[in-house]
Amino acid sequence: MSAIERCAVIGAGVIGAGWAARFALNGLNVTVHDPHPEAERRARATLENATRARERLTLAPLKVIGELRFVDTLAEAVRDADFIQENAPEREELKCELLREIDAHAPKSAIIASSTSGLLPSRLQVRMERPGRFLVGHPFNPVYLLPLVELCGGAATDAASIDAASDFYASLGMHPLRLRKEIDGFVADRLLEALWREALWLVHDDVATVEEVDDAIRYGAGLRWAFMGTFLTYRLAGGEAGMRHFLAQFGPALKLPWTKLMDVPELTDDFIDKLADQSDRQAGKVPLEELERKRDDCLIAVMQALRAQGFASGKTLAAYEEGLFAKAHGGKTRASALDTSQPLRLHEGVVRPEWIDYNNHLTESRYLQVFGDASDALTSHLGIDADYRASNGSFYTAETHLRHLREIACLEPFFVTTQILDADAKRIHLFHRLYHGRSGELLATAEQMLLHVGAQNGRVTLASSEVAQRLAALRDAQAGLTAPEHAGRGIHKRK
Repeated sequence: MSAIERCAVIGAGVIGAGWAARFALNGLNVTVHDPHPEAERRARATLENATRARERLTLAPLKVIGELRFVDTLAEAVRDADFIQENAPEREELKCELLREIDAHAPKSAIIASSTSGLLPSRLQVRMERPGRFLVGHPFNPVYLLPLVELCGGAATDAASIDAASDFYASLGMHPLRLRKEIDGFVADRLLEALWREALWLVHDDVATVEEVDDAIRYGAGLRWAFMGTFLTYRLAGGEAGMRHFLAQFGPALKLPWTKLMDVPELTDDFIDKLADQSDRQAGKVPLEELERKRDDCLIAVMQALRAQGFASGKTLAAYEEGLFAKAHGGKTRASALDTSQPLRLHEGVVRPEWIDYNNHLTESRYLQVFGDASDALTSHLGIDADYRASNGSFYTAETHLRHLREIACLEPFFVTTQILDADAKRIHLFHRLYHGRSGELLATAEQMLLHVGAQNGRVTLASSEVAQRLAALRDAQAGLTAPEHAGRGIHKRK
């Protein structure tokens, strides 16, 4: 199928609004249909939360947020869509009828996905004329942050549809998990359901309160689950002998009556009151919006920490950022349109709220970050990507001299130009200039020396012949430029 540019979201509750936000934050135009009178207000509030979270999650260049448009009919919502995400309540009859209607009005090339958390896709697609393009794309709340999406096709689903959906979800910064078999509840919810059943019994039998059950997870196993899951955690618990020793030591305990997984306490009015009252005490008087933002901030902190380790959801985030930087800084079309005889304009952006100091101006450390991003843009322009860094290394900054000339305030635009002063296969001597995006005023400069460091030995090495040739061509193209007045100077001292 062709590139996905327009999405439709049918049903804009918590999950649907989360999908709309993730789509829009990736620059996609989204048409939404939900008959609830508060649907648009809630969805736009979710988009606001998602935008705030995204700005904290990554410093990769943000795309222009796509348009979020609400329409009165399902037919209008899906009419021009390339990808459709259905998010109706978990009622099979309702979903089957909605999917029949979506299928009837959507373009023949559109992919249709359902956010169902457990209904079988083979049963959901029975009324569709084109069931081959349907699959389950089951996300987790908050959809705009959590990367997991379970993919499950039905008996009539084409493998190509799952492939296309997987590629699309991955482009949004998600981790598609393709199920090997169709099964009620899929994988993640079956695991969560087991924990949920046991948690209900512990509260029902007054063994623990809802807060104590949550503490048992968030202070213990939950921290390990964030990056290792269950099986890898237990493998380590088996020591040097691994999983086999763990099963020999702890396997017999599985026969003990520790859990009540085959049963669930009856949700009587009294038990529901107990759960609700304890949950209210746990939350205190903190507003829902504040709790949602605290949840988002904690998720971001964990994902950023895992990103530094290149592990689990952090690895997914790093790959997503790599793609964003590559699109913002590279690309054959953009490279061919550049006038290489002039300083290159490869990096631009807007001063984010978290970058400013108490005077509402860009902090000193963020100037260095902006120039570092400009250097990354240059190396991307030279053809250095993730594969190159893994096998050959990259150019890294060995020395920097900054000059701060003017201030720039929060949310104001900027751009950077880069001039090559000298270069060879081992080093790049460059001069960055930071300008205000509207006025064109020069704000700061940075002179840098970058050295090519090998991936295997950590020593200064020659760049690949392809990168060296591109660099030499760029150096030669700019050889006629006047050297910056302040290039090569140290800190100026008045006599």
